[in-house]
Amino acid sequence: MAMTMDDLVIPDTRACRAALEVASAYCSPALLNHSVRAYLWAAAYASAHDIAFDPELLYVSAMFHDMGLVKEFDSHTVPFDEAGGHVAWVFAAGAGWPVERRVRASEVVVRHMWDEVDVAMDPEAHLLVYSTSLDISGRRPDALPADLRTEVLARYPRLGLGEEFLACFRDQAERKPDSSAAASVRQGIAARIAANPLDADGA
Repeated sequence: MAMTMDDLVIPDTRACRAALEVASAYCSPALLNHSVRAYLWAAAYASAHDIAFDPELLYVSAMFHDMGLVKEFDSHTVPFDEAGGHVAWVFAAGAGWPVERRVRASEVVVRHMWDEVDVAMDPEAHLLVYSTSLDISGRRPDALPADLRTEVLARYPRLGLGEEFLACFRDQAERKPDSSAAASVRQGIAARIAANPLDADGA
C-alpha cells in the first residue's frame, strides 16, 4: 500500500497550532519529534485500517502525551501520564474547548500507557497506544508502509530519543515505583528500546 505524508490528515486549527507551540517551548528536540511522529504514525495507521478519528483531538493529545516527563510539569507524586492528562485538560480549557472535550484530551493522554484500548471505546487512544508503542519500543512497524516510515523519520529524526526516554522512565520509576513508567521498566522496556528497528534504520 503506497502512502506518503501528503496522504495524512494533518490538522491546521488554532488549538493544534498552539499545542505545537507549547510542545516546542517545553520539549527537548528528541521528545518534540517523538510527539509529532506519534501523531503521524497514528494517522497513518488509522488510514491503513479505516479507523475514523478526530484529527484535532488526536493531535493535541499527541503533543501533550509525554508532557509529564518534562521537568516543568513533572510531578513527584502523580504518574507522568496522569500529569500529562492534567496539562492537556488545562490547555484545552484555555483553547476554549467544552468540558467534555477537555476530558477526552485528558483520557487519551492517560490511556496511551494502557496495554491496549478498544478502538470502539476510544479510537484516539487506541491509535496513540499503537503509535507511541511503535516509536518507543518498535512494536509492529510492518503495520505501516516502509517508504512512509522512511519519509517520516527523515522529516522528524529520532535524535537519540531511546536513550533520553529510557533515562526519563528510569527516573520516574525510582521516584514513583507504583507508576506506569515503573511497570514498563520492570517489564523490560530497556531491551525493547535497544532493539527498536526504527533506530536500526539509522534515522
